[in-house]
Amino acid sequence: MRPLILVTNDDGIYAPGIKFLAQVAAQFGDIAVIAPDKPQSGMGHAITINSTLRIQKTDYHNASLEFACSGTPVDCVKMAVNHLLQKKPDLVLSGINHGSNSSINVIYSGTMSAAVEGSLEGAPSIGFSLCDYSIEADFSQAEKFIQHIISNALKNKMPSGVCLNVNIPKLRAEDIKGIKVVRQSKANWVEKFDVRKDPYGRDYFWLTGEFVNFEPEAADTDEWALNNGYISVVPTQTDMTAHKYLNELKTFE
Repeated sequence: MRPLILVTNDDGIYAPGIKFLAQVAAQFGDIAVIAPDKPQSGMGHAITINSTLRIQKTDYHNASLEFACSGTPVDCVKMAVNHLLQKKPDLVLSGINHGSNSSINVIYSGTMSAAVEGSLEGAPSIGFSLCDYSIEADFSQAEKFIQHIISNALKNKMPSGVCLNVNIPKLRAEDIKGIKVVRQSKANWVEKFDVRKDPYGRDYFWLTGEFVNFEPEAADTDEWALNNGYISVVPTQTDMTAHKYLNELKTFE
């Protein structure tokens, strides 16, 4: 019996990245595509609780089960697992995102939050991102590596509560050196708001910023791997407890 693979994303069900990922996933199992009906980038782990959700059947991916959902990426996974699918998926794939979700970006990413939600639902889950924001991004350059990662995820049991954050450098296939399993780099956005005025003289704001890597020479990080021609794979967990500080904070008791 072929595995059931749920495919979702945050760029919307008609984005080129999810189209390519669904095609690759179909080589390994029966696919169900449930994804947002519009772009939902930067939504993090947001869920819809103060308004209704709607789903609409589509046929863009030629999947056995395929719906566009009015909610967030996490809504899509919840809707799939708890309402649309007849059984729990054997694998949840999210992406391929247009743009990097390495380092601190994992916190804001709708792509990775969908993968995290998949792991919370008890399914092995992977979020894929390509470091190319162009609508014409060439996802095929990393196809053999994506196949390799999906194959391994299906064959080898992943720990409960863990999903994979996979980022792919913007390189030709022959220039990708391989895969590195690494940790999340310590980095952050130095941000500011660009203040502008509308035609009525009222202020409005655009969030802008610069990404700063605080450990550029650390060869065991995702940012180093990407900058040196490797696909980065970071095992990502839902437990955000700072375990090493538990004993230190006993003084608060």
